Amino acid sequence: MKQHKLGNTEVSAIGLGCMNVSWIFTNGAALDPVRRVEEALPAFHSALDAGITFLDTADIYAPTWDAFGHNEIFVAEALRTWSAPKAQKDKVVIATKAGITRKPGEVWGRNASLDYLLRAAEASAGRLGVDKISLWQHHRQDPSIEFETQVENLLALKERGIIDQLGVSNYDAQQLKRAIEIAGEGVIVSVQNEFSPKYRHDLDVLAVCEQHDITFLPWSPLGGARQKSVISNSSAFEEIGKKYSASPFAITLAWLRKYSPSILPIPGATRTETILDCVSALDIELSGEDFEYLNKNLPEQAEYSSELVPKPKYRT
Repeated sequence: MKQHKLGNTEVSAIGLGCMNVSWIFTNGAALDPVRRVEEALPAFHSALDAGITFLDTADIYAPTWDAFGHNEIFVAEALRTWSAPKAQKDKVVIATKAGITRKPGEVWGRNASLDYLLRAAEASAGRLGVDKISLWQHHRQDPSIEFETQVENLLALKERGIIDQLGVSNYDAQQLKRAIEIAGEGVIVSVQNEFSPKYRHDLDVLAVCEQHDITFLPWSPLGGARQKSVISNSSAFEEIGKKYSASPFAITLAWLRKYSPSILPIPGATRTETILDCVSALDIELSGEDFEYLNKNLPEQAEYSSELVPKPKYRT
């Protein structure tokens, strides 16, 4: 398995986004006791067997507000029940996130106060069964708190020893640069923003990541893989896939990896066959010509994500 440098450690060059098995809108297999044992756990074990050592979860990944932390509990169970020896399990990095709130009636919100983030990180560590979270990421910003204060609160988690490495999510380029100024070089090791063939708004964020040796974790990385191009009846990714005897999804992941060495794709595959298909992308080396062909035939750009607004104010 090819490796990727993530801050002070190395992980597999492709990870696994874990949300879908706990998500009601995707009929997550971990939500049903029988499917959890017969489908969800074996699929995750197949990912680990294949060499995937980076799992991405969040406290908010749950079917309902009162099942908060569902996915963290499942991911911990998947790692615990994996048949590999402890030394192999210890190489797996579980990244989690916090900063989004859910209340009765499915009222969603944001909270980046120090008290909330401390309690959230401690709860995540408990659900994951760890003393220190390997990688904790600020999931969403709180528009009611000044940006600099939020970053200082993130640093407090690291200073108190609750987390090992720190990342952020849905930061724009200006915010990321300011966060680096506050935290210092090398403290922020990852950025998790949306990026895919149909969503390419954050190329300036990717440039900052490349400049500061920060890993860019694209969420929803397969968006647009099968959207039709303007020149044929199939997508460009399906066309190139035929050339490499690969699925459009594997080609998409190969395209992402070629786009920048900073990118670590985390597809949300949930079945053994789709997980192994994603892993196969690591064996695909797109030619410069095919890479350019894909870039010239990308699907129409999606609208700018509402996840990034409203934005917190900066200190005056």
